[in-house]
Amino acid sequence: MSSKQEVRTGAAPKPAGAYSQGVVAGGFLYTAGFGPQVPETGEVAPTVGEQTAQVLRNIQAVLAEHGLTLDDVVKSTVHLENLKADFAEYNAVYAEFFTAPYPVRTTVGSDLMNILVEIDVVAKLRD
Repeated sequence: MSSKQEVRTGAAPKPAGAYSQGVVAGGFLYTAGFGPQVPETGEVAPTVGEQTAQVLRNIQAVLAEHGLTLDDVVKSTVHLENLKADFAEYNAVYAEFFTAPYPVRTTVGSDLMNILVEIDVVAKLRD
């Protein structure tokens, strides 16, 4: 038996390379870095706020495949194309999706592929 299990759903964007949408291992679910593509259409909204909301909906879909929600997230890593210009708008939308105690978070500026935000998370499996 493998020490890791793939998590896959059609409700989130399909991987664009050699990676899984999510993997369960060691009591945690780790997601890939998700962009803001709408799974059914590939559409990407123009603002960082709208993109952040879609990214988090994509992550919610992967978590749901294993019976988890954003309340189970313990860590997130966020990449912003325009860190200084977009941080406040992204952070306001991000805060709408999470409740205290908030997950720990790292937010960095990154050179992204035609998107404004990418997020991956680590969620603790339920007992």
